[in-house]
Amino acid sequence: MALPWKTLDRFTTDDETLELRQRGERDFIITLGSQVLMNSMAQRSEMALGALGCKGLENHPAPRVMVGGLGMGCTLRAVLDALPETAEVVVAELSEQIVTWCKGPLASLTGGAVSDPRVTVALGDVAKLISNTAKETNTPRFDAIILDLYRGPHARTDKKSDPFYGSRAIERTHACLKPGGTLAVWGETYDEGFAKRMTQGGFATTCERPGKGGYRHAVFLGKKKR
Repeated sequence: MALPWKTLDRFTTDDETLELRQRGERDFIITLGSQVLMNSMAQRSEMALGALGCKGLENHPAPRVMVGGLGMGCTLRAVLDALPETAEVVVAELSEQIVTWCKGPLASLTGGAVSDPRVTVALGDVAKLISNTAKETNTPRFDAIILDLYRGPHARTDKKSDPFYGSRAIERTHACLKPGGTLAVWGETYDEGFAKRMTQGGFATTCERPGKGGYRHAVFLGKKKR
């Protein structure tokens, strides 16, 4: 018989309530109202996102990586595992409470990834961080930008003005990357329109579907052309 869920903490933002629940040592979920946003037992595609986004950087002398969205910290854990000790990782996260959860009850899931000395947390919207970085000519560029946001690209994010997945957002992200840099994006499912916009935006684009059989999420990968 399954153990009952225990609510560890909750907070309300924009009239919506997020809860952190646990049943068992490593079994956590984060809910938004009645919807499950994240499940610690189903992080296969998030781990693949982090590893694929940082592929080839393991021997880089000092790679810089941006992660958009902290979640439970599993993508960040995969990023850190793929990078050398000389790396710099900037994590953009809207909610300070999510950061607190990752440093507290969720820390055991990721070996305390958010507290790793390579990590800097930037509280705020990753779209604004990317936009500001693109405008600042003296700001160092990134070797990889990894977006792990709710739902990912889909049919309703095809507008040019979409802050994360529209053509203008792709253009700004392209400007934030070094030549040969990687854009890695998590998607709930494959979105052909987004893949086309990445290609039109100057990326050599592929898509991975981690796992074997069953429902598989999408990992979009774009390599900035030199």
